[in-house]
Formats: sequence, structure tokens, C-alpha cells
Amino acid sequence: MITVDDSTTLGEAFFRACAAYGANSLLAVPANPARSYHPQGREISYAEAAETVRTLMDRYRAAGYGLSHRVGLFLESRPEHMLHKLALNALGVCCVPINPDYRPRELSYLIQHSRVDLIVLLPGRVDAVRAALAASPHQPGLAIVDERAALPRTLTAPLTPAAAGQPQADSPASILYTSGTTGQPKGCVLSHAYELAAGQWYASQGGLGAIREGQERLYNPLPLFHVNASILSFYCMLLSGGCQVQTDRFQPSRWWAEVCESRATIVHYLGVVVPMLLAQPVNALERAHGVRFGYGAGVEPQLHALFEARFGLPLLELWGMTENVRTLCDCQEPRQVGTRAFGRARPGLEVRVVDEADAELPDGSAGEMLIRHSAATPRRHFFSGYLDDPAATEAAWRGGWFHTGDIVTRSPDGMLHFMDRRKNIIRRSGENIAAAEVEALLLTHPWVAQVAVMAVPDEIREEEVLACVVLDPATAAGVSREDAARQLFDFCHQQLAYYKAPGWLWFADSIPTTGTQKIQKHRIFPEQTDPRTLAGMIDLRALKKRSV
Repeated sequence: MITVDDSTTLGEAFFRACAAYGANSLLAVPANPARSYHPQGREISYAEAAETVRTLMDRYRAAGYGLSHRVGLFLESRPEHMLHKLALNALGVCCVPINPDYRPRELSYLIQHSRVDLIVLLPGRVDAVRAALAASPHQPGLAIVDERAALPRTLTAPLTPAAAGQPQADSPASILYTSGTTGQPKGCVLSHAYELAAGQWYASQGGLGAIREGQERLYNPLPLFHVNASILSFYCMLLSGGCQVQTDRFQPSRWWAEVCESRATIVHYLGVVVPMLLAQPVNALERAHGVRFGYGAGVEPQLHALFEARFGLPLLELWGMTENVRTLCDCQEPRQVGTRAFGRARPGLEVRVVDEADAELPDGSAGEMLIRHSAATPRRHFFSGYLDDPAATEAAWRGGWFHTGDIVTRSPDGMLHFMDRRKNIIRRSGENIAAAEVEALLLTHPWVAQVAVMAVPDEIREEEVLACVVLDPATAAGVSREDAARQLFDFCHQQLAYYKAPGWLWFADSIPTTGTQKIQKHRIFPEQTDPRTLAGMIDLRALKKRSV
């Protein structure tokens, strides 16, 4: 394993790994004739990656990029994303991955908020970026990357000169945008030390999740704008001489073919993956793989043992988040299959379970999970803070503990069990959706007088978006509820990533509020009622189509 400490930078770790594991594959793309890039598949060795990264560093350095700059990466989940990130980070540039499902409105916000100096993008993303820039006072340069090559065609100079000096371990390496409970996504600033600590933590967890040096091939269907693929799994592989097999997206019909053909030994999953794979017809490949374990979160308890029995691999349930992706994991035998167990606290990641006043709760009681590194260094290896929002950062760290917002229970033996999501967050197919963001947009529609957005269960995607709407009797007079529902859906779908639009819509005469006019979502529907079964509920799920 490559040794790193709190003074190591990503560039230093990368080139050490390339010197140690030169002939090994670092990145792989599974073959897929329908894919627009590398349809026959591709393997990129550590030595080849080092050569490409050095070439990219020379290009970016010559154009003036360095410490203090930020560059947006709009390269989807292609291996080039990681090569550009490694080159830019080695120069001290902070990278801002861009969600390819963002609509111009969301992309414009990210560009303005992150104040990127440059956006590196694929030719097919140019129109989307230009539409976003049309609504943005911040105007970064664009660098278009050829479909068949990692190098940008041209590079404009940065908006400001680079700062003097070299990157340090506490320099920003990434800004990842994550949905919070207050509307617009927050930019989580992640340092070089954070990213390396996450990979080192994963690589050393042991148990059924032990990582073998130079032998692992980790198949990850999750996108590179998420912390899981771009940081947790990638730096685990980098530091241990393994290979990340990065596919473009999860496709249940191709899962086992890609896993087998890529010789994967580890697979990453989300809860949505499990029922979709179980719904596939039985085929020989599902037991012909060499996978040692699956690593993920959100498997439904009743499907956990069923999946393991059918496909012959353990699913190791974990907990992590962008603010801290040094995961807790139920990877030591005996595991607690089918119980939502996700491991115990470890040295370097302490846990409390508290009530709403931050008072410690007894074992077995459901409460919010608080975490820290240790009493002496509570924020070590955590995110550096929310970009330009010190108040939100300090609020999350009140009392010296990071407030995760997740509700858990702890058993007397220390095992933690997941109970519920944080308030006002909808978890759909692995994406966190802020109810407040969808509400804020709907309230700008002239027909909407009042709105409440919440999660409802979904058998495939874990949760779906439900919008409860009170129509304005003046502006929406004479409009049928079916037409209003379609208009409101289209309004959201055009301005938000496809997965954020309401899958269900309910028209109400009024929405209950407190004396201070705060919406009481828990009173909209009767207790113990599944809102989806109510007469008048409008199902819009079939309209939620991803733009490709």
C-alpha cells in the first residue's frame, strides 16, 4: 500500500502509486457497443495515466492555471474526468464536478456560486453550458475536450493569476455540490488530505471488506460527480494498486455482463440496484463472477439475504456522506444481515446518538447521529466547510460534533442501525433532493398559491417526490386538475434535473400551518395513510425521463 499522511498531497500520492504499480491498470471502461466512447472497452495503466497527467499538467500550467484556481469538469463519468482531476489537483487547482443531468438553471447557479475560472467539457455539452452562461454574470472560459482524446482543443487563460506556492494537504481539491434542507445545493469543499484519508480508511477497514494490494478491480456504476466514485473508491484503488472499473451509468440488463467481462472483484451499489437486479431473469453470468463483496447502502431488509443467496456475494452495508466519506460499515463477521446495520464507531470516527437538544440517548433509542474524528481533533479528515457559508458550517458543527441529520439507533454492542433520512431530504435512486428547492421553484409558477414537497415510498427507487399544491383560484381559474398537473410537472422538468420533478402530485384546498405560518407536512395526510392510494392522487412518474 502507498503510505500517506496529513502532509501528503494528491499529486504526490498519485505519482508514488504510478512508480509502485506502473504496469497495473488504474482505470478501466467495460465494453459496451452502445456507448459513444470506448465501445470496445479500455484499460489505462498507472504508467499510461502518469504520462497523460503530466501532459495535461504541462498544458494547464502553460495556460496559467495553478494554486487558487477552480475548474469545472463536465466530462460525465468518463475516465478522462479523473485524469484531468489528477492533473489539476497536482497543480493546486480545485475541481468542481458537474452533474450532467443539470438543467441550465441549476448549472447557472453552480457556475456563479463556485466562480470557476474554466469549464472543461465535452462537445455535446457546449449548448447546455452556453444556455447557462446566458443567465450568469460570471463568465468562465471553456475548454472543449475531443471525444477521442483527453487533451482540450484550446485553453484560455484563467480569469486571475494563480497564487504563489505549491498545493498543500489542506488545499481545496474538490467542491462537490450536495442538496441541503434549505434550498440551493451547498458546495462542500474537500481538501487533498480529506480525499486521501477517505481512500486510506476504506483500504484499511479489514474484515469481509479487506482490500488486497494490487489485486482488486472495483466496478462502480455511480457517477463521478458524486463522492463515492470520484473519491471513496478511486483513492482506495489508487493507494492499493487496484483498478477502478468505471461504467457510464447503472444498467440492470448489462450489470452482470460488465461485472464478469471486467473481472470485477468488488462492486459498489445503492439500494435501488438490488430490486432491479433481482427482477432480472436468471442467467448464467450472475453466478460466474469473481466478486468478493458488494459495498453500498440502502438495501431493503427483506431483500438483503435474498440477494446474497441468489448472487453469491455479501452486501456490506455502509454509512457515509459528502461531508465525511470515511465510511462506517458492517463488514466484520457475524454481520447483521437484513437489519439496516451499518457498523460500529472506529478510532478516528466517534459517534453519539442524541435527541433534539443534543442530549445523549440510551442504547435502543432513535436519535440523530453526531460524528467527529476525536475530542482533540474533531474536524480532522472532514470536509473543510461549505463554500462561502461559514454560518452553515458552524451550525453543522455545533457543540464540537458534526450533525449528520440522519436518525439511527445504537445497540448495546455498539452496532448502529439506520432508521430514517434527514428532514426535508428525498432520497431517489441515490440522489439527494432538497424538498425546499422544488418548493421554491413551484412557488414561482403563477398558478401556485401554496406548496409542500415531501417523500413517499417507491418500490424501485426508494423514495419519490410528492408535491402537494394549492392552486391560486384567480390565476388557475378554469384549468382542469389534469392539465394543471401536467403544466406544473413540465415547469419543474424543464428547470430541474429530471429526478427532482414531482413523480406524484396532489391538489389540496389548503395546507395546514402553525400559528407562525410554518407548514405542517405531517398533517396533510391522515396518519398511517399511504398518500399514493388516495383518490385524486396524480401519478406523473412515467413522465420522468432522463435526457441523454
